[in-house]
Amino acid sequence: MKKILAYSSIPILIALAVFLFFQKNKIEIGNQTGLLTPLPSKFTGNLKPGPLSGVNCENAGARPVAVMIPSDPEAMPLSGISEADMVFEMPVTDGGVTRMMAVFQCNQPKEIGSIRSSRVDFIPLALGLGAIYSHWGGEATALEELNSSVIDNIDGLKYDGTVYYRKSERPRPHNGFTSFKSLLNKAKELDYSLDNPIIGYKHDSKAVSKGDQSPPMIYADDFAVKWIYDSAKNTYKRQRVGIFETDFNNSKQVEAANVVIMNTSWLPVNKDYIRVSTTGSGQATIYKNGEAIAGTWEKSGDKGKLSFYDNIHKEIEFTPGPIWVEIKI
Repeated sequence: MKKILAYSSIPILIALAVFLFFQKNKIEIGNQTGLLTPLPSKFTGNLKPGPLSGVNCENAGARPVAVMIPSDPEAMPLSGISEADMVFEMPVTDGGVTRMMAVFQCNQPKEIGSIRSSRVDFIPLALGLGAIYSHWGGEATALEELNSSVIDNIDGLKYDGTVYYRKSERPRPHNGFTSFKSLLNKAKELDYSLDNPIIGYKHDSKAVSKGDQSPPMIYADDFAVKWIYDSAKNTYKRQRVGIFETDFNNSKQVEAANVVIMNTSWLPVNKDYIRVSTTGSGQATIYKNGEAIAGTWEKSGDKGKLSFYDNIHKEIEFTPGPIWVEIKI
């Protein structure tokens, strides 16, 4: 009987010892004492800052996928655009028509589109990010480069009905779509590397709102874009022709943590196309935290990283979140 009592008291003694230990060694987190902040329910222990967005995510080690998408009013609303880590937009005709390339890494949208054709000026931007390039055909010079395997790419002309599909409710040529999963499966089938090959950008994890400046309107007519700074969220909300832009997938407002106005040169090619310089260097204005930072951009060759610097040539530390690069000619 005495042995039974002795054994039964052991758990009580252990519990008492644990209680006294934590009373003596209180854990401090922030300004609170004795409180442990519970982990998010979806936390896996594998979250790391994405090289492009700087936002903690499970896919930080994944290879980026760059997708050609339209800016045309007929194509709105776009699917998946709110989930892009980085987006490039530039004129593709001397009449002011623009096109975009959305780059996905942290997020993997269930639907992306509509998908548009390649323009040769976007290829160096995708190469500099080490991305797999998704497009639906392209102009002659772009297709010549793509067919010579300058970049791992997945063409809608080759994979219509498998990787890509058409939606009957959308007008041509804005009815071609895909999903991140379909692109990933095809990349595996083509034996493309799926590992992230780049270091990415620097980010300021302690970024806070410091001003109230918004970028000026860029582009014109049906392609006019305005970014409105929201100091409460420290983000820039995108407007197209005076209307706030949302994502078809989730109805979310399209926002950026950083907006870069990248100035560059261009040359006419013919009545349909122009050539925009996306390598070399030039002036840039970086908008983040409600401030406008005058600086420069540099890109050494097609495969070089597109880098941004302030006026003393210190590399820009972006605010964690999407980066939108608006290329101005």
